[in-house]
Amino acid sequence: MPRPDAPNTLAITFFYYRDLPAAMRFYEDILGLSLAIDQGWCKIYKICPGAHVGLVDEAKGMNKWQAAKPVQLCIRVPDVDAWYAYANEAELNGLSELFINDQLGIRAFVFNDPEGYQIEIQTATRPGA
Repeated sequence: MPRPDAPNTLAITFFYYRDLPAAMRFYEDILGLSLAIDQGWCKIYKICPGAHVGLVDEAKGMNKWQAAKPVQLCIRVPDVDAWYAYANEAELNGLSELFINDQLGIRAFVFNDPEGYQIEIQTATRPGA
């Protein structure tokens, strides 16, 4: 049987939380994301057209909260400097220095959300990066 070739309509990456309300406040108030789908114990926020992050109450989700977070949420923005100034003022947990990665063609910084997921904010430094 051939693979379906209809275009995808939505992408969601799910993160699992012990304290869902705290995670919701962070993604709404700090990152400014809009709640797109409210499934009760799962809150899906729009990052940009077609890309979403789902915050899941680990007591009810398919996976459980883990201390080690070998995943990063990366958000590309038009002005990384403005976001970095904002992150500094907000004193975000685990905030790195602003860095340049010439190999990848980005300027970026990272910080952690309330339960340790790393978030990278970046801007491309060259076309096609």
